[in-house]
Amino acid sequence: MTPSRYAVLLLIGMLVPSTVLAAAPPRESRAEYSADSTMESDGGMSMKSRVYHTPDKDRTEMGGAEGSIMIMRRDKKVMWQLFGNMYMESPLAQSNAGGMDDMEILEQKDVGEETINGIKATKSKIVSVKKDGTKFGGFFWTSREGITVKMDLLSKEGDKKIRMASELTNLKIEKQDPALFEIPAGYTKNDMGAMMGQGGMPNLDEMMKNAGEERPKERRPARESSRSKPAESDSPVDVNKMLKGIFGR
Repeated sequence: MTPSRYAVLLLIGMLVPSTVLAAAPPRESRAEYSADSTMESDGGMSMKSRVYHTPDKDRTEMGGAEGSIMIMRRDKKVMWQLFGNMYMESPLAQSNAGGMDDMEILEQKDVGEETINGIKATKSKIVSVKKDGTKFGGFFWTSREGITVKMDLLSKEGDKKIRMASELTNLKIEKQDPALFEIPAGYTKNDMGAMMGQGGMPNLDEMMKNAGEERPKERRPARESSRSKPAESDSPVDVNKMLKGIFGR
């Protein structure tokens, strides 16, 4: 994997959770589970990952065997980002919920029941607004265990519209190995500040030095090849139509 891809995965790992939760986070499920996740956003960006969840702990694997791993430990108020044989640590602020302190919920209601990838789920609509006038809204599909199996969200700031959607497939509700949420033995800690340049952007020179040379070929675990691919959308979404349905204009 090239150092530039490390930088992209780092940014996704840090920014995606707060972006997704901005509209108003669903309650955290107390169930333990694993699943494949597909996240899409404007501009054609699509990110596939493997997720593992227990109460107060989450693990997200991105980029296959040569990619990155993000471990969220809310019980310890810390996030670990693992690359190769190194890891970076950053604190999880108590207000790390997509800026909810600056959010006002305008509308929140259940709108029906649907089946998502074989899972019966309740579809909920939510619309919220920040103090600066930015609106967030969309739909959540939540299983009876409280697992958000699908999200389709929009933000609107003036004429600027941003859409982000995610969906779980191959969902398995079962006990998870505690070792998944710990830093593996032999990993070296790297300072987050040294990896970041001015304005909080990744310092690619420093990442290149730490990441080393590009590996000749990416090898994926055997278990990954046996998993079915996450479902993809059959047709494009009309963002303007969706905006009207959420915000009423």
